[in-house]
Amino acid sequence: METMQNGYRGLSLLMDLNWDRALYTTTLVLALGAGAWIATLAG
Repeated sequence: METMQNGYRGLSLLMDLNWDRALYTTTLVLALGAGAWIATLAG
């Protein structure tokens, strides 16, 4: 049972790390897209 709890904790940590990475990547892509859109309007 302890092994399963440790495995679950490790999986939970991995999901937390990947969630932060996905959020960072999504924010970066949206910011670049917004910048390109504004540049086409101003150009």
